[in-house]
Amino acid sequence: MDAMVLSAGAGKRMRPLTENTPKPLLQVGDKRLIEHLLDSLSRSGVLNVVINTSYRAESFIQALGDGESYGLKIKYSHEGDERLDTGGGILNALPLIESDPFLVVNGDIWTDFPFEALELPGSATGCLVLVDNPVHNNQGDFALVDGEVQMLDSSDSAMSLTYSGMSILRKSLFNPKRGEAFPLRDVFVDCIERKELAGLHYRGDWMDIGTPGRLQQLDSLLRDTRKQKPERFISTVNEDIDRS
Repeated sequence: MDAMVLSAGAGKRMRPLTENTPKPLLQVGDKRLIEHLLDSLSRSGVLNVVINTSYRAESFIQALGDGESYGLKIKYSHEGDERLDTGGGILNALPLIESDPFLVVNGDIWTDFPFEALELPGSATGCLVLVDNPVHNNQGDFALVDGEVQMLDSSDSAMSLTYSGMSILRKSLFNPKRGEAFPLRDVFVDCIERKELAGLHYRGDWMDIGTPGRLQQLDSLLRDTRKQKPERFISTVNEDIDRS
């Protein structure tokens, strides 16, 4: 299966760290943030990865090359100076994506999620990985009811979960009539209306690296536990997935 890593953002909230370096290429632990994802995708059996770029696009090619060192084949989808947002970026990159369905991963997250466990159940055309609401998104994004993703009902906030930035999607979800730039959330909302969006609740390790403070927190975590983490991940990670 192919994977697309969304990496075109300018990372304005991370400045001054991102003044010369795109956020996914920031160093955390013993490697760049996106390299943690590439290694995880490779371990999960992914062979082809598409990375969309806009801000300092040349930096990705210089840092990651063709992906051979990660056991992957990397292709780049350049958007120019005017980025196409998350949905438009995927639509623009579809000709480079060979598999259907395909994985979508935000380039600014860190996780121990086993990507090989992500699949489309039944007649679903998409499946989202949802996580417990972090402090910076305590209202959540969606509700998960019997494995189906639904819009949040303000009267039942206890059901809310946060979209992790990881999903598996069908190409048919991306209608070229949408225009050039649009958010991925629009795709999810349409899919929910058709009752075709599945979800799973992941309780393992996950972080959205949206601020310098979170980057520093993750860096400290990885440096403190880098010798023990891999063994713990292998033994417990699959027990953290709730498909109910």
